[in-house]
Amino acid sequence: MSGNQPGVRTRGTAPHDRLELILDIERVLDLSTRQAVRAEFRFAPDSPLTVSAELLVEDGPRVLWRIGRDLLQQGLYSMSGLGDVQIWPSSLEERATAWLQLASGDMAALFELPVPPLAEWLKYTYELVPAGHELATVDWDVASAHLPHAPEARSD
Repeated sequence: MSGNQPGVRTRGTAPHDRLELILDIERVLDLSTRQAVRAEFRFAPDSPLTVSAELLVEDGPRVLWRIGRDLLQQGLYSMSGLGDVQIWPSSLEERATAWLQLASGDMAALFELPVPPLAEWLKYTYELVPAGHELATVDWDVASAHLPHAPEARSD
């Protein structure tokens, strides 16, 4: 990321405020051109399978992506994701970063993310809702109440 330490901010100091992480990241436009982007990552314990990533370009639009929490975690250390969301670690040894590629239709954007603050924040989300326990609090009767029922099978 142009050799600079990315800006890392969290809002507030209460434990519930650690559900949001704000990072200054860069969008890679070409080999020598980068664009500053503010990324706001949010985690909601009542929807623990995903992380919301809101990307803000100065004087530009806000873009909201929902990224699988496990996909994001794995991508900090090895290639993760297929299709619209892919993340993988950079091979630069002087700083720990990862590449995040977001695609929609025929458009794609590549971002460079700092690994240490994102990894620490993700670790906190896994302390709140451990891996494998994301669906433990789902009331399946309520969740399935609005699903259409299959027609009864006829036996001849």
